[in-house]
Amino acid sequence: MAKLVDLPAGRQARRAKYTNVMYFVYILKSLSSNFYYKGTTNNLPRRLTQHYNGQSPSTRKRLPLKLIHVEICQTRKEAREIEKFFKSGFGREIIYEIELSLD
Repeated sequence: MAKLVDLPAGRQARRAKYTNVMYFVYILKSLSSNFYYKGTTNNLPRRLTQHYNGQSPSTRKRLPLKLIHVEICQTRKEAREIEKFFKSGFGREIIYEIELSLD
């Protein structure tokens, strides 16, 4: 039987309701270009390692990166909604406020 992480994203979502999988919404900031990357994963340590090692095409050219925020969600749907919020205009304003609170 395939593990949850071995399945395509759509199948993971269907199977997730039968397992105790948590999802994480995370925000990375590029220290070289001040670019913010927002993402969703069910395995945060693995995904961050991929970003930090340049294994993610979306952030490879923006290294080094700094993790500035993480939210824990019970479902993939909830995580995607929060990720979409952070990608919206008001969500970007919230990200700036989060970063200001870190300084």
